[in-house]
This record gives sequence, structure tokens and C-alpha cells, in this order.
Amino acid sequence: MKPLFLAHGSPMLAVEQNAYSQFLQQIGASLKPDAIVIFTAHWETEAVTVSSKNDEYETIYDFYGFPDELYQVKYPAKGSTKVAELVGRLLSEQHIPVAYDTSRGLDHGSWTMLKHMFPKADVPVVQVSVNPDRPAADQYRIGEALRSLSSLNILVIGSGVTVHNLRAVKWGQQEPESWAVEFDDWLIENMNNHDTNCLFQYEEKAPHAKMAVPRAEHFVPLYIALGSGSPGETPQVIYRSYEFGTLSYLSMQF
Repeated sequence: MKPLFLAHGSPMLAVEQNAYSQFLQQIGASLKPDAIVIFTAHWETEAVTVSSKNDEYETIYDFYGFPDELYQVKYPAKGSTKVAELVGRLLSEQHIPVAYDTSRGLDHGSWTMLKHMFPKADVPVVQVSVNPDRPAADQYRIGEALRSLSSLNILVIGSGVTVHNLRAVKWGQQEPESWAVEFDDWLIENMNNHDTNCLFQYEEKAPHAKMAVPRAEHFVPLYIALGSGSPGETPQVIYRSYEFGTLSYLSMQF
């Protein structure tokens, strides 16, 4: 069960039928995980915080100004305290501080994609927070601590966006800006070369890093997913497109 990094894009993804939603439906149909552990860019905490509950999650509408139909969508997935405890133990064994949350629902960094991938909401979900202020190497180490989940048929997902600068979007533009493409190209090349030292210094070494990642909350799930993958495997680009000129839908399998 290879880990994934998936772009969650606009909340409208939940109700749209387009090439990316079709991709999510196809990859979801190809996977039969026993549980999902998803790191979402829309839940930020100081310590790694793990959702720990067995009952149904509330669907959180953590956005505003969208059509009414979006606020009617429900994703009634249940949690798993057993998987949450496993995640916490694996992190703690690597001296990574862990906290647990028993009440928070699923935010749109999770349910907008999972709705397409597993529409029956019949796979237990454990949602995990991110801390964008941690160094890139620490993000990778969080994922690294969870590598054994793959062998247990648990799907690890990093939910974010590589190029995410809402001030730089070009509304209605179909062709991607060259700088956004160059940033993603740099990431792919260094992931393929397993050059983690270079990746950890992306802020200094990647082209257009400040434009692509003005703040790291959407970016760090990539490094967590990368760390959780097999170090001997070459990462695979499983989807790539751009919306509004700059918003990247680059998705990877590790």
C-alpha cells in the first residue's frame, strides 16, 4: 500500500466532475486499504496530533463563499482508535511528540478527495495535523516513522499542494506559468534522484521557492508522504496539471 501525496485544490473538487476527480475515482477504485492515515494541510498544531475516535466524523466546512450545494455534502467516515494508537506509538518510538484529538471532524483537505476515492465512506480514517514551522527534514522524519504502515495495508496520504500561492493565481488562465512548472520539475528531479539533502534545502535551492511556497502548510504533507515511502523505490508522478496558471495538481506515489 504505497503512500500518496495528493493535491486537494479547491473545495469545489467535492462536487465537480473533471479530469482530476476522475483520476481520484480511478485510483481509489484500485486500492483496498484497511485504513487511511491522512495528513491534512488544513489542521495545524504544535505537536503532531492524531484523531482518535471510532464513531462517525463531522464534516467540517472550513471555507466560505461557495455554492450552497457544497455545504450539503457529507462524508460520514468513521475513525479508528486502534490505528490512531498505532500511529502514535510509531511516532513516539522515534521521539516525536504526539497528542490525540477525540472530537475534531474531517476538514476539506481530507473529505473533498476521499469522497471521490472511497465514496461509500467505508474505510476507517485517521486524520493527522501538520506543523508548517518544522524544518523540512523533520517533516520527512515524521513520515519515516510511519513506513511500516504500508506493510499493514494502511494507506498514508499527504494532502496539500506543491505550488500554492493564492495571490499569484491567474483566474481563467489555462496554461501554467513557467515558474510554477519549473518548481515542480525541480521537486520531481530531486525526488527521483533521492537527493533528500537538496530537498530539505528547497527554500534556498529550488527555483521560485518563495513564489511557490509563501507558507509551508500545504507543502509539508509532500515531505511526510515522501518519508513514509520505501527509500529504494523511485517516486512516481501519477497526476499533473495546473489550474488558474499556478495552482498545481501534482500528485505522487511513493
